[in-house]
Amino acid sequence: MSGLVPGNRIELLRAGAEYFPALEAACDGAGHEIYLETYIFEDDVTGRRIAQALVRAARRGVATHLLIDGFGSKDLGGELLQQMRDGGVRVLKYRPDISPWTLRRERLRRMHRKIAVIDARIAFVGGINIIDDMHTPGQTPPRFDYAVRIEGPLLADIYPVVTRLWTLVVWTQFRQHWPQRAGTVIKSGRCGRHRAAFVVRDNLRHRKDIENAYLDAIARAKTEIVIACAYFFPGRSFRRALVEAAARGVRIVLLLQGRVEYVLLHYASRALYGVFLNAGIEIHEYRRSFLHAKVAVIDDRWSTVGSSNIDPMSLLLAREANVVIDDAAFARELRKSLSEAAAKGAHQVRRASWRRQSLRARVMIWICYGLVRFLTGWSAYGRAREFK
Repeated sequence: MSGLVPGNRIELLRAGAEYFPALEAACDGAGHEIYLETYIFEDDVTGRRIAQALVRAARRGVATHLLIDGFGSKDLGGELLQQMRDGGVRVLKYRPDISPWTLRRERLRRMHRKIAVIDARIAFVGGINIIDDMHTPGQTPPRFDYAVRIEGPLLADIYPVVTRLWTLVVWTQFRQHWPQRAGTVIKSGRCGRHRAAFVVRDNLRHRKDIENAYLDAIARAKTEIVIACAYFFPGRSFRRALVEAAARGVRIVLLLQGRVEYVLLHYASRALYGVFLNAGIEIHEYRRSFLHAKVAVIDDRWSTVGSSNIDPMSLLLAREANVVIDDAAFARELRKSLSEAAAKGAHQVRRASWRRQSLRARVMIWICYGLVRFLTGWSAYGRAREFK
């Protein structure tokens, strides 16, 4: 894809066990400013750990900014939120109006991305919320997810995106009383071998950038496509691209959520299984724990890690952020991690057994599929034709 920036150092972080210590260490090393965006910020062991790191930074004089989503973090309030604010952390909620009596479609446009930028020198991008991996009610811990730690020229693309959204929310919520600092110098010199691009989805200029990055890579695939996705309900263009790739002889492996979190989307996505299985696409349902990953590896060279699922919420409504990496060694590392996870905790869905499922299961699947189609059309202002 075009727009790849050379000279970056990118480290793969597996789940919260690797991500949270790296994020905390970066915050403790901050000397100027911190920006942290997250969909969920939970008041639990991990949430308090990161909150304390933010407070420590703010008390050292670091300008510390925390942007949380008004729906994803609706339960964050009270003591922990006040502790951060009292400690000097600037906290804002993105679209805080989530009244259940408000049926406007705009309320579904969430800030789903997970990004941290420290001193315009280090960035983290991925799918991991600020929530304890071991806190998984109704699921087996820990969560299965990824993030990346980034240094290098790609910071010049990441930093302005983060600061622009913060500034937008500040102005829309009339918080201009916060002091403004002099412009930060982005420390983006070449420091590694990775070529990478920062790709976002918003509701203005970048509506389809993440989806197009996937479609371009799928169209060029020659040997193998591996996609791990928590919520997989692709639109017509995406489905057609996968089927056409399979017809070219490309091996396609989908590692999907096998445990039920959101009943409606879980069963609706299964309505597409028949199409994929008939095309020769492998489907593996991860059942060992709660799969929250949003990653892919294509031809052991192209890979992506980020916050975007392949479903209507991510591709039509939410603010998302992914990093695309063009590097064989990084792709092999991510693919190996996915293969190990599938071998230990996934069950392959076979075409023959799928055809033998009960009438009750089929009815449930198609009812949920119809409801998701309807809600997609209602919420996306008619752009849901791609999801037919």
